[in-house]
Amino acid sequence: MNSNDGFRPIVLDGQDFIIMKSYRNLYDQLCLMKNLRLAYRKAKKGKSNKWYVKEFESDLENKLLELQDELLNMTYRPKSLTQFTIRDPKTRLISASHFRDRVVHHALCNIIEPIFDRIFISDSYANRKNKGTHAALERFDYFKRKISQNGKLLPNAKDNNQVYGYVLKGDIKHYFDSVDHEVLMQIISKKIKDEKVLWLIRKILDNHRCKEAGKGMPIGNLTSQFFANVYLNELDYFVKHKLKAKYYIRYVDDFVMLDSSKENLESYKILIREFLKFIKLELHSEKSKVISLHEGVKFLGFRIFYKYKLLKRSNIRKMNHRIENFVDLYMSRIINKNEIHERIDGWFAYAMHADTYRFRKYTMKRLQKSIKEIDNESTLPVF
Repeated sequence: MNSNDGFRPIVLDGQDFIIMKSYRNLYDQLCLMKNLRLAYRKAKKGKSNKWYVKEFESDLENKLLELQDELLNMTYRPKSLTQFTIRDPKTRLISASHFRDRVVHHALCNIIEPIFDRIFISDSYANRKNKGTHAALERFDYFKRKISQNGKLLPNAKDNNQVYGYVLKGDIKHYFDSVDHEVLMQIISKKIKDEKVLWLIRKILDNHRCKEAGKGMPIGNLTSQFFANVYLNELDYFVKHKLKAKYYIRYVDDFVMLDSSKENLESYKILIREFLKFIKLELHSEKSKVISLHEGVKFLGFRIFYKYKLLKRSNIRKMNHRIENFVDLYMSRIINKNEIHERIDGWFAYAMHADTYRFRKYTMKRLQKSIKEIDNESTLPVF
């Protein structure tokens, strides 16, 4: 295989893996006011109090009509992305779209996402309805029982976690920065034949300026999350249909393969590395490795053992920083107690997948103590 070759369809026994019905005449549906109103409601969800949402909403019908006119006449031009850095815990550059562009992204995904979701494999879990982190972790638990014969212990096992089985933990190097626009467009155009829809997708892709021209998608955009699944559906089909691997899970660019044989997984790793060259991606050499199940597998923010799960230390540090930030915001009267609890409840729902009872209890006590101290100070008499 030559990494310099152009993109080729995935072939199995002389035929494309993905044999699919193509769709035409989708653009008119995309531009319907009914779809644009739905897209607006989705774009503002959880952000109703943001100034830019209120500004858009103040003249909603005219702004949607203006957007519809630009789309119908193909004069639509996305506005420049706003970039900022977060540490979550590693540093990431986030590129946020203007609100009216987010409405367009939702309008596009409303039409084409159901078409592609039908061909995605069941074990792709990111940014899909009825999937997500919880479902992926449950699936991992099911697979680990399968390959370990329900927890068959190794000879001279020291505890109940020392079971048979191996995991290939895969990670794609600089995935969002490496997505090749031409490869992505070819993948999409196998399914979508409406030239106007393809024109709009191209406009969205070209609005992001990456280090290398014609590559990259902005982290944080709805369309980027969706296109990430479309792009790596090629890998999913290769793993499931060419390698015929039974125990495979993908969550965006992180994936795991489980097997009772270490040798099988090592050979899969080589074949996957070679395949990724066809779609102009690279397997991260340091983060992609075969490890024993009993060592604990880092996946989706947890370190997973046979009998239990632990939160990664970086996630614990992240939560501690959040608590400190919440306290500062509360002291400045930027957020109230209810808003703090709403935000922390979501993280607790995630953390409950691991053995974190003591940590969650300690975290709540620390937070409540800090809030109480702030409240007491604010009620002290002034002399």
